[in-house]
Amino acid sequence: MDITAASEHVGAIVSGVDLRDLDDSTVASIEQAWAEHGVLFFRDQHVSEDDHTAFAERFAEIDVNKFFTPVATHPQIAEVRKEADQIVNVGGGWHTDHSYDVEPARGSILVARDLPPSGGDTQFLSVGAAYDALSDGLKDTLSRLRAHHSNEHIFGKDAGYDEDDERFHNADAVGGATHPVVIRHPQTGRRLLYVNAAFTTHFVGWTREESKPLLDFLLGHIANGDFDYRFEWKPGSVAMWDNRSTWHWAHNDYHGQRRLMHRITVRGEVLEG
Repeated sequence: MDITAASEHVGAIVSGVDLRDLDDSTVASIEQAWAEHGVLFFRDQHVSEDDHTAFAERFAEIDVNKFFTPVATHPQIAEVRKEADQIVNVGGGWHTDHSYDVEPARGSILVARDLPPSGGDTQFLSVGAAYDALSDGLKDTLSRLRAHHSNEHIFGKDAGYDEDDERFHNADAVGGATHPVVIRHPQTGRRLLYVNAAFTTHFVGWTREESKPLLDFLLGHIANGDFDYRFEWKPGSVAMWDNRSTWHWAHNDYHGQRRLMHRITVRGEVLEG
């Protein structure tokens, strides 16, 4: 197995490994690289739904998504699907998954199933590198803040998605949680800037109006700081990302074409400042 950094700040390409046949030592090496690089990319894999599930369970218990349509034969796997006649895609903007949960998911493992001829790349970035680039004064201020995260505006009854869109369900299962703005990665101890554009609504003890200038600054700093890497999907591609240390963005540049991915999310833990 060979692990090569994909960019300066985030991601690594893993080659020379078959995800269907892993010993404990190889799994440990993958787990360490996952924590260090934030996202791992594998090419030329031939994993079935059973293989996908078994691989995910080597790292943590599976966290079944409350909102996405499950694969009919494998309810632990969520469909990330856009049909040729649909306009809105899933994840079409910078975000991190499940930050609205009290115990945010550790990460997700995405398998390419049906790809458009071109487009549909996924971009990732490092919120650890974004934190490192802040001034010491702002780091000190942020170390004392907590932020509220919610999914109601995304999946609630008044959200922008069409209520008849069968890709999303259980829209009443909405909720929120608060987390430190600066967290430590549970495995590496690295400080991470834990806010995101999709789910972070305001700082605890501040109004939304008071929160907006600082939150907008942080979101812009993360998104525009050249901390990213763009991954081009090909048949047989698999990506696994850490939801605590990365953001991601599924690009919606393949209108009129179908794209189907299978995603498994694995459980995490309470985040500490």
